[in-house]
Amino acid sequence: MTPFTSRSRDSVAALGEEKLIAAIRRWLGLASPPAPYGIGDDCAVLPRSRARQLLTVDPIVFGRHFDARVSPRAAGEKLLKRNLSDIAAMGGRPTAAVISLLLDARVSRHWLEQFYRGLAAAARRYAVPIVGGDVGQAEHVVAATLTLLGETTAGRALTRTGARRGDWICVTGQLGGSLRSGHHHRFVPRLREGSWLAKQRDVRAMMDLSDGLAKDLPALTPTGTTAALDPNAVPRRRGSDLRAALGDGEDYELLFAFSGRADIKAFRQRWRKAFPQTRLSCLGRFVALNARPADAIHLEDYRGYEHLRR
Repeated sequence: MTPFTSRSRDSVAALGEEKLIAAIRRWLGLASPPAPYGIGDDCAVLPRSRARQLLTVDPIVFGRHFDARVSPRAAGEKLLKRNLSDIAAMGGRPTAAVISLLLDARVSRHWLEQFYRGLAAAARRYAVPIVGGDVGQAEHVVAATLTLLGETTAGRALTRTGARRGDWICVTGQLGGSLRSGHHHRFVPRLREGSWLAKQRDVRAMMDLSDGLAKDLPALTPTGTTAALDPNAVPRRRGSDLRAALGDGEDYELLFAFSGRADIKAFRQRWRKAFPQTRLSCLGRFVALNARPADAIHLEDYRGYEHLRR
């Protein structure tokens, strides 16, 4: 469904900013608490927390992250869920969110209402209060940016650094074909899995897969090592070849390093008991630069998604 309408009386311009913000409050409903803990004040007042604080921000742009084939409700859900995936990658839980809109005046009120109702449904499902935001006008643009706050659920926040030579490289779920299959907006953020992994002392580093394994894995790779990946171990979504699994992006799975000195078999057994419906694959190890087997994947031959690249 396209966000634009040719009927001026059905557009956001027919409302104006003040009435639009009032409508947004109605559309969000219980997903947004009353001021000063939600929309209505210059800033939202948040409760104190003893845990370490997390903060992330991600946008969605019409024509880039979704198109007319994606329903407005699904687009609203995707906006929140792609930020939730970042919180999951740190082993955290979400606490509050603010959203900033850039809209062409021709955007349909009906489209925007459904967008917010989708966002509100996801916010209630994941217990994320929408506490504020802003609306701006931009020609030929429909974009929304969500800033999400969170906190750690374990004694640490997992980061991308900490992996060592010999560590296992593991990933949840399946990869590739995200756009073709609709996974890019239907996915479920791995919040439960991320929190559980943060409590496992032998998990050394973690990140979420948004731009594709080939592009994202180097951020996890320790200095002086390379990833030795078994091509047969890469979990592929139905209809996806190895190139798609490595480079399509928007998988929103968790990629992590597990200590090479620990018992990987016992770990996988604990995983299956905790998450019987979520696949876990061990793709290979980090090895010395001159020790990569000849039959291992050469990641430099593949590319993931990169903004602003021709």
